[in-house]
Amino acid sequence: MAAMTPSSVTLGIYEKALLHVEDWNRMFRQVVDAGFAFMDLSIDESPERLSRLEWTARQRAAFASAAHQEGAQIGGMCLSCHRRIGPGSASAGTRRRAAEIFRQAIDFCYDTAIPVIQVAGYYAYYEDPDPGQRERYVDSLAQAAQYAAQAGIMLGIENVDGNDVTSITKGLEICDEVHSAWLTMYPDIGNLAEQQLDTTAELHAGQGRMLAIHVKDVLPGEPRRIPLGSGSADFPAAFGELARQRWSGRMMLEMWNDDSPDSNRICVDARRRLTGWLDEAGIAVSDGPERRS
Repeated sequence: MAAMTPSSVTLGIYEKALLHVEDWNRMFRQVVDAGFAFMDLSIDESPERLSRLEWTARQRAAFASAAHQEGAQIGGMCLSCHRRIGPGSASAGTRRRAAEIFRQAIDFCYDTAIPVIQVAGYYAYYEDPDPGQRERYVDSLAQAAQYAAQAGIMLGIENVDGNDVTSITKGLEICDEVHSAWLTMYPDIGNLAEQQLDTTAELHAGQGRMLAIHVKDVLPGEPRRIPLGSGSADFPAAFGELARQRWSGRMMLEMWNDDSPDSNRICVDARRRLTGWLDEAGIAVSDGPERRS
């Protein structure tokens, strides 16, 4: 019997962990200088980042070209703008806009060769809960998955803070209902800890259905801007479970240093800490597929 291949991950960084600059070549240079293989692009609630979905073909080509020129990959798109424009909203107009955003995001990824969209697990975050929110959210995801399948783009649900898709288990129930090969999980280890869930048990439940992993640190009630290693997330236990599964794939470090002139050092220090935990768990860190000119 052939020996089982051990776990191996490629490390990437969130756009907001890097110093915000207008020039994409400079942005991707930060990715490489900090020792990461890829960057995940943010499409959040801000008008500036949401407007990226309106980029022309020339702007999209320049963005993708900058990554290639600097030797970085674009690992995925974090489509967090659905926190404000809820797919499960009670407003038909908001739901139409949320569906339009899904289509725009999938088209953007098709044009720029981004393989993965991380879908936020918020039904309608800023609205009062109602019995139909989850059903409307699932219907919206089903339509998005159908369009994503035609474009060859994977959708991965992120378990989130708040009260909606708060766990891998809940996300998998939605994936089962949608029943598309193009929709699966993109778990956030930090959010599992922020919800005070059993991280090992949740990752075990996701075995074979996790296309990438989000890493960030948290404290109860504080899901953002906690320095890596100073919060409550039990990364050694999480990585031990991933090693047991022999999980391999992309692992993205999520931080918010975009207003810090010292962002490069912060990212490098966090990568070294993360690599240490992975090494202790027996998970190798790879540079990813070899790029050919």
